[in-house]
Amino acid sequence: MKRDLVSLADWSAEEIWGILELAAHLKREQRAGARHDHLLRGKTLAMIFQKPSLRTRVSFEVGMWQLGGYALYLGPEDIKLGKRESVEDVALNLSRYVDGIMARVFGHEVVEELARFATVPVINGLSDLLHPCQALADMLTIWEKKRRLEGLILAFIGDGNNVANSLIEACAKLGLHFRIACPEGHEPNPRIVEEARAQGAQVAILRDPKEAAKNADILYTDVWTSMGQEAEAEIRRKKFQGYTVDMDLLSLAKPDCLVMHCLPAHYGEEITYEAARSKNSVIFDQAENRLHAQKAVLAILLR
Repeated sequence: MKRDLVSLADWSAEEIWGILELAAHLKREQRAGARHDHLLRGKTLAMIFQKPSLRTRVSFEVGMWQLGGYALYLGPEDIKLGKRESVEDVALNLSRYVDGIMARVFGHEVVEELARFATVPVINGLSDLLHPCQALADMLTIWEKKRRLEGLILAFIGDGNNVANSLIEACAKLGLHFRIACPEGHEPNPRIVEEARAQGAQVAILRDPKEAAKNADILYTDVWTSMGQEAEAEIRRKKFQGYTVDMDLLSLAKPDCLVMHCLPAHYGEEITYEAARSKNSVIFDQAENRLHAQKAVLAILLR
């Protein structure tokens, strides 16, 4: 029976740990010179992109190559998903050609529809609602640096966007406490917050970044204006004044606090260059771990 990665809510804590442990194993072995090109030899991944990408495209494409498979890039103008052809028909056609589908899209319903109709595994490479692959890379990074996850405090400063939503789901599964400081009207998805709290997770929605940062183990931020929201950029810059991760905010967290950002960064807005390059920063470790976490997902779903 095929399995999809649309949301981390669909995966148990044990299954998520399985992804993290395999990712750590593949990363360790690769650094020791081992090759894993036997794992997905002869397999093909279709990569559907409605949004431009650096980390998602390169990490999935390189990951498939390192596992012995092939990744096929399908850009916004290649298939015009949902315009030239219905999502259902795209899913059914691709299922006859490839062994898996990764989609980086705007509407979350597009990923859900692809998963519903495809007969091969579908991976959510990003939607406006969720970014599970980023959250997996983040959990891998935190685990590597802290050697544990349960009981840690993750403070997210900024917009309650797709990354924040997936981090809430990951924290709920793996036992981290989640705080977000955001302006009114920019809270994470209420259904996701409610479901996380129903699982016993601590999810705090705050207005004051200083309150969120106090004694935090992780300070996390993301751009104030996501792709597709460009018309709101100036309004958002005004609303998010005071929500910048800088050295003053970092001083309120624990001394060994990790500074995290899923990139791309707008230095001087959601984070200062100084904080992004501080000894606490693990931003580029996160970026690297997109590769390793996604290789684990691919190996589990496509084998």
